[in-house]
Amino acid sequence: MKKYLLIIFLVLSVFLSCCDKNTVTEEIPNEKNGYTQIDAKKAAEIMAGEDEYVILDVRRQDEYDSGHIPGAILVPNEEIGSEMPEELPDLNQIILVYCRTGRRSKEAAEKLAAIGYKNIYEFGGIVDWTGDIVKEEDNDMNETTEAITPSCVLVIEANGNKFYASFENNSSAEALIDKLSPEALTVEMHDYGDFEKVGSLPWELPTNDNRITTKPGDVILYQGNQITVYYDENTWSFTKLAEIGNATKENLLEAFGSGNVSITFSLEWSE
Repeated sequence: MKKYLLIIFLVLSVFLSCCDKNTVTEEIPNEKNGYTQIDAKKAAEIMAGEDEYVILDVRRQDEYDSGHIPGAILVPNEEIGSEMPEELPDLNQIILVYCRTGRRSKEAAEKLAAIGYKNIYEFGGIVDWTGDIVKEEDNDMNETTEAITPSCVLVIEANGNKFYASFENNSSAEALIDKLSPEALTVEMHDYGDFEKVGSLPWELPTNDNRITTKPGDVILYQGNQITVYYDENTWSFTKLAEIGNATKENLLEAFGSGNVSITFSLEWSE
């Protein structure tokens, strides 16, 4: 009798494991924080063996354009918040997540799991990918990862909160990168006009002023020696240094608080 019960149990187990088309059939180790960590080889096996999955690149647009896995969609890690990205409408979809070296993909996988996605597989960085790479500009399927140029983002930290901002393409942003390359800078900042945090820099930067209307997340240079992080709109002649993706007034105010705050600016390279 025990033998027959064991056989029935095994048959039922195999049947149930095949019922959910959105679940990878082979058990994969290293599940944590609501997602499963795998390597690039295992990701390639899933791509070859599954019919329905999404390859998710969570780097920046410029990195994606310089070389990405064929068929991957782009949702930058910095733009993933607490709401479902419109590019990922199915909470039960198999999602294979990667970045350049594996740091941002882990952050993105954890955030997606917190939103409610059920089948997330994080497989590290494109630097470890041995398959095809496609570039947006020439659609060359045989580009190697060596062609992917390292770049940096501006990291903004306050009260234990961290934001990532993409630099503008101007001499002011380039000068700020040079200044921050040796070490991070902490600036004492205060509210001004109910729309920004502002503080003095220890050095002058070149200006590239244009009349613009700011939005939450804009990092602005004012008069060459003051740095501001905007959490609301203001129209003036400024130099834009960087922009925090997917920022809102509410999450910036929650992170920075009211009144004076110490904000640390540093660089994080894509390598």
